[in-house]
Amino acid sequence: MFKPFTLSGVGLHSGDVTTVKISPANREEGRFFVRVDLPNQPVIKASIESVSPTMLSTELTNGDVKIRTVEHLLAALWGCGIEGARIEIDGSEVPLLDGSAQEWVKHIELKDDDKISYSSEGEINEAIWVRKDDGFCVAFPSPEMKFSCGVDYPYPVLQNLWYSWYPQRETFQDAIAPARTFGFADQIEMLKSQGLIKGGSLENALVCDYNGWLNPPLRFENEAVRHKLLDFIGDLSLLGNIPRGHYLAYKASHQLHTELAKKIVKG
Repeated sequence: MFKPFTLSGVGLHSGDVTTVKISPANREEGRFFVRVDLPNQPVIKASIESVSPTMLSTELTNGDVKIRTVEHLLAALWGCGIEGARIEIDGSEVPLLDGSAQEWVKHIELKDDDKISYSSEGEINEAIWVRKDDGFCVAFPSPEMKFSCGVDYPYPVLQNLWYSWYPQRETFQDAIAPARTFGFADQIEMLKSQGLIKGGSLENALVCDYNGWLNPPLRFENEAVRHKLLDFIGDLSLLGNIPRGHYLAYKASHQLHTELAKKIVKG
């Protein structure tokens, strides 16, 4: 169990400052958002059924009500074993904070004797695939929960990077949470022209070009691929319970992550 806490910050894409208050909820209620800035305070469940297509983030909707860029916060909750959480927010986008899940994890403040359960009820019994071009996501049967991720971009510092994380061998807090989001210097103006990354900066995102990183030092040598794995976990957490298996993503997007989750639900 954790104590309620509040954090404020700018949204990556909207550039708007929002405040989030997170309180414990019953396991049966699951993780859910409450738009306290809107009449009647509508609720949006953090479930795969709530996913709405969007670019460069994961968006959840309930009718006309939406909440965007939920993946880092949801990854932090799942990584800390939090199955029930009421997330009150006064806007449409979760704050980016430092671009990782580290601040969320710090404020959850689990006790040393809190045993984290990753609620791996059920298991993957046969390989489940989704793909687009040469990118793919797959869930394999596995006796142990495992997550793997690979990236391969044209930028030299982001070529052929791979990382695997075993939750029972290394904590989410140490291995995944500190990894920050990243972007590419030559795409910034194009994305801004599309109304995206209005809140992005060198303070909350790693940025690279063909010569390397513009704002080192990195927290890990392979920080970028660890962050992609963070995103993958956040999106898979929309299943509520992630069945035991080996989850692998290569050159994948939020769309592929959530498509895999939907396919897992269908069985």
